[in-house]
Amino acid sequence: MGRSSVTLPDGGPFCYDYSADNAARPTVHNFAAGIRGLGFEAFERMMAPFGRTKNMGPYNPRLVIEDLSVERGGHVVLEGLNFEVESNTMIGVIGPSGGGKSTLFQTLAGILHPSEGGVEFHGSLDSRGDVAYVSQSETMNWQFPATVYDVVSMGRYTNGNIWLGWLGRRDKEMVHMCLNQVGLWGRRSSLMTDLSGGQRQRVCIARALAQEASVILLDEAFSGVDVGAQEGILDLLRTCCVAGRIVMLATHDLTDVMERFDKLLCINCNLHAYGSPEETFSPDLIADLYGTRSFEVQTAR
Repeated sequence: MGRSSVTLPDGGPFCYDYSADNAARPTVHNFAAGIRGLGFEAFERMMAPFGRTKNMGPYNPRLVIEDLSVERGGHVVLEGLNFEVESNTMIGVIGPSGGGKSTLFQTLAGILHPSEGGVEFHGSLDSRGDVAYVSQSETMNWQFPATVYDVVSMGRYTNGNIWLGWLGRRDKEMVHMCLNQVGLWGRRSSLMTDLSGGQRQRVCIARALAQEASVILLDEAFSGVDVGAQEGILDLLRTCCVAGRIVMLATHDLTDVMERFDKLLCINCNLHAYGSPEETFSPDLIADLYGTRSFEVQTAR
């Protein structure tokens, strides 16, 4: 009764000691009661930066973006994007601030709608419901009194359990595993307001992992996260890709793009380049994308 073993989507077993979770259970009950008191619409607004998913597997997603244009506030932010993303791929999305990286992710997650063109979902990825989205830290509202355990548990909420204040056995196993993976199981009872910005980002990444989505979108997700934690999370994301998922990571850090990513998606309103780092990443691209060659030393590494 005290331990359970399951097989995870990547084929590996995971054992979980339920006695370790006793302290967290009342928190989940209280959180569910708080959601009911808050009201569904307010709750949806609070959770909008996270996206939604359904529990699924195995993974074999494919995205096709055709003539995608998006307007915000009457201004064209993305125009005429065409590219395809296959499973088992980690993509670095680079470009200047205001170039449309966040807009692209929010469109893929279904938060924004295209003004022209669209996104097609193929393979195991049959809808936007299979996309996990981690937004920039500054776009999140942490005024709602949620604990670390609460937030990661929301990765399981489409099973319906959390509305009853109850998580199933597999749900608890996934929450425990994902918090361990980002090194925050020991802070599971802490309020999000008591964490640093980097720790909050790690919680949100754990939540995305707990969703078991086919596609994981991370928008500047390493902001405030220390270098050691970044490397550990990158290893986790690579494991997700090996299992067949798509991972897209928007970043301003160009130092290690040659080693980190299978492909680079380079955008500044328009698509400037898409392909392997060896094919796309060059001083000429940087000059075209950012209007400067100040990154030439980094591209030579």
